[in-house]
Amino acid sequence: MTENQTLPRPETTGAFLVAALYHFARFERFEDFRSPLQAFCDENGIKGTLLIAREGINGTVAGSDAAIADMLAFLRAQPEFKNLEHKESRAAKMPFLRMKVKLKKEIVTMGVEDIDPNRIVGTYVDPKDWNALISDPETILIDTRNDYETAIGIFKGAVDPQTKTFREFPDWVKNHTGLHNKPKIAMYCTGGIRCEKATAFMKEQGFDEVYHLKGGILKYLEEVPAEESLWEGACFVFDERVSIEHGLKQGNHKLCHACRNPITAEEITSPKYEEGVSCSHCYDTRTEEDRQRYRQRQLQIALAKQRGEKHIGS
Repeated sequence: MTENQTLPRPETTGAFLVAALYHFARFERFEDFRSPLQAFCDENGIKGTLLIAREGINGTVAGSDAAIADMLAFLRAQPEFKNLEHKESRAAKMPFLRMKVKLKKEIVTMGVEDIDPNRIVGTYVDPKDWNALISDPETILIDTRNDYETAIGIFKGAVDPQTKTFREFPDWVKNHTGLHNKPKIAMYCTGGIRCEKATAFMKEQGFDEVYHLKGGILKYLEEVPAEESLWEGACFVFDERVSIEHGLKQGNHKLCHACRNPITAEEITSPKYEEGVSCSHCYDTRTEEDRQRYRQRQLQIALAKQRGEKHIGS
């Protein structure tokens, strides 16, 4: 390799294509669609999770380029999902263990009835225009993700609700009267789906100028150069890559398989960290009996690896 050559970017050379997708639509036949969708994915070697409900579809899957292209065509052939959009990234290893198609009451659980993004929703803002909006002193910027996600990355100046689940978000909004102090509300999440519901909820609560980042953090990290970025840290993703950074390259975080929190290289050096057993986030909330159980699971994972197999709990 010459001095001027550079290594290929991991996100353009990974063997597996990862597709994050969601679409709100009236989908009355969702229960009947589960089996055909599961069979299609299984037959094409696709793994991941797809949630389907009366309000639409949501999920992230991975597979070969051809398999993912065929699956997206299969979904868009359904009248309800003809306008489905998705976001792509790559992974060097298959980031999921299995394929699951789940029936749900909501494709993203807020727990508030009659919130319909097809009826009322905030204004989409393209990634290229996002910096200008959130730099406006008349804008309040809100992260709609949960605390374990915001812990490793957040937009500069964003308000972090510190929610444990998305169900807590409506009460947080109702209890924060200061949100009315500025005319503009800007909201963001990983891929855009939570903001669809969050902005719909905000509009229902009487907020007028409500905006959300189109395509979410994933699209922003894909399109906005790092030198122009207002994003700080890494973005948590719900697969074995754990986090991604600008250019959608894989981050350096690992996942604690005891509590499912992302952990940094520095946290791995903590005396409270034991692979598959504990980390500084959960050590004080688990009993020694819990840790012994996790150690047994970790032993089974190691034995499966020696046999060249993948343990279901890894």
